[in-house]
Amino acid sequence: MADEGAADDLGGGDLGGDTSSKKGGVGGLFSGLLKWILIGVAAVILVVTIAVVVFKIMSPSGSAKNIPISEEYKTTREELDWYRSIEQIRTQTSDLVPASVTVTVAIGYKKDDKRAASEITARQVELIDFLRRFFAECTVDDLKATNEDVIKQQIKDQINEDILTSSTIRDVKFTQKDVIQQ
Repeated sequence: MADEGAADDLGGGDLGGDTSSKKGGVGGLFSGLLKWILIGVAAVILVVTIAVVVFKIMSPSGSAKNIPISEEYKTTREELDWYRSIEQIRTQTSDLVPASVTVTVAIGYKKDDKRAASEITARQVELIDFLRRFFAECTVDDLKATNEDVIKQQIKDQINEDILTSSTIRDVKFTQKDVIQQ
């Protein structure tokens, strides 16, 4: 009989099913499944966290939020042809003690716009006269570098409104601008 008890302890005796080992099998299956689910959730959280961090680091918009960018440079700028044949303009400001002004202007128009190119060429004398009068009416304070964008916009608007009739210019640039006070 002692042998039968020993055989029962080793699991070799009764082949009828031990309910305690089946409970441990289902419980072990459940805990194993739970373990793999938790590992999967942790892996997903880790991958998402790494992806968010890499995206924030690599994103150009993250660094551009702190740097002000003018509207002119936010979008792709239009490519222009430039009319540079206007001679150097020399005049004096309208101050009580006038300063000497020397300016060379380049006028930008739509690329390959032959009508604008020919009209600007045909009205070159009018353009030179307008620019001379424009700068002669300015003061030294008007011609400071901080006001340069305003001056360019005024010149562009007045050329489009008063001088050109069948075309428009897109931009005005100064290739030289010297203001010399006495």
